[in-house]
Amino acid sequence: MKFYIKYDFNAACKKILEEQLDKAGVSYTLLGSREVEIKQSISTKKMNLLCVGLGNYGIEIIESQKNILVQKIKDTIVEMVYLDETQSPLRASDYLSEKLQYSYGYLSNLFSEVTFTSIENFIILQKIERAKQLITTTEFSVSEIAWELNYSSVAHFCTQFKGVTGLTPTVFQRIIKKRRKLLNEETDNEMIVDTKNNKIKDS
Repeated sequence: MKFYIKYDFNAACKKILEEQLDKAGVSYTLLGSREVEIKQSISTKKMNLLCVGLGNYGIEIIESQKNILVQKIKDTIVEMVYLDETQSPLRASDYLSEKLQYSYGYLSNLFSEVTFTSIENFIILQKIERAKQLITTTEFSVSEIAWELNYSSVAHFCTQFKGVTGLTPTVFQRIIKKRRKLLNEETDNEMIVDTKNNKIKDS
C-alpha cells in the first residue's frame, strides 16, 4: 500500500531540536524553529553529541554570522512563498528588507557571495517546489496555482515551471493524476483480494 504524507516542517524541526538538546543535557530556549539560545557554557563533548544527533536528521549548526543571515534569508523566502495570496507582498525585495532589517542590495550581495546563486533564483526554485506540492495535494487548476503564487501571468508561471522541471505544469499535473488513478486502482484491487480471502477464511 502507498500513501502521501503532509507534515508541518517547523513543528517537526522544533521537536527534533528539543529531543536532541535534551539528550545532550543542554539548558536552552527555543527562539523559533531554527534558532536556539544556550543558557550556559556547553562542553566540547556535549556540542559534539548535539552535532552528531542533529546531523542524523540532516540538521547542521551554523555559527558564522554571514551563514546565519543567509539561512534567515532562505527561511524568510520559504515563509513568503507559503503565505496566502491575500497576504503575500507584491515585491519580494520589500518583504525581505522589512523582515530582516537590511537593505535588499546588501542581502542580495551577501546571498550571492555565500551560495553562488541569486536570491531571485532561490525564490523561483521555492515557488516551483510549492507549485509541485499544490499540484500533488490539491485540485487547483494551473491558473489558480499561478494566482496563489503571485505570478503576473499564467504564461510566466508556465515558463518558469518548465525551466526548472523540464515539464509544463499541465503535463506534470497529468502525470500526477495518472499516478493517483493507478494508486487507487491498486488499492481497490488489494481490497478486493482481501475481501475474497476473508470470505474463504469464513467458509
